[in-house]
Amino acid sequence: MSLPAGLFISFEGIDGSGKSTQARALAESLRGAGREVVLTREPGGSDGAEAIRRLLVEGDPDRWSAETEILLFNAARRDHVEKTVRPALARGAVVITDRFADSTRVYQGVARASLRGLVDQLHDLVIGIEPDMTFVIDMDPEVALARGLARGSGEDRFEELGLGFQEALRAGFFDLALSCPDRIQMIDGARAAEDVARDVAQRVRARLDG
Repeated sequence: MSLPAGLFISFEGIDGSGKSTQARALAESLRGAGREVVLTREPGGSDGAEAIRRLLVEGDPDRWSAETEILLFNAARRDHVEKTVRPALARGAVVITDRFADSTRVYQGVARASLRGLVDQLHDLVIGIEPDMTFVIDMDPEVALARGLARGSGEDRFEELGLGFQEALRAGFFDLALSCPDRIQMIDGARAAEDVARDVAQRVRARLDG
């Protein structure tokens, strides 16, 4: 018997948008329907990538230049793809990741510095895979930032760059969605979390059933 086709799904959005909550909700929904699901995150998702994560999300906002961040993110992503994403897809699992390459395109490629060309070049050279579906959870930047800082997770290096940075991120995700309409879907995150989760699950099930 042949394995079912794997599906690679990413969640994106500004800090505090609720994307992590929605990634978990979708994983629970699909597991309840009998699918194997691998829920992962970036930076992270494998032992090597988790070690690099601490370098990226902790510490002073000016700890790294945007160019150094791009290299670190790609190192983490390469390990994540090798050790977690590709093996799971090969056996027919649904892989759900909290952030992937689109975050680097927007954070380091647009909002933090004008380095989109470098981001895309490195992605093509060392990553070479895109999600099948990407959901951008859209939220008002001021509300999302307050939520993100309130968590007090210690992983707030990017939140500390301030509201203007979050506004630039939101604009960057909108522009990215316009450029990739077949893959990226904007989701209104201002609704109740249950309503957002229902919306996302319906879209994914339509893809799986199709």
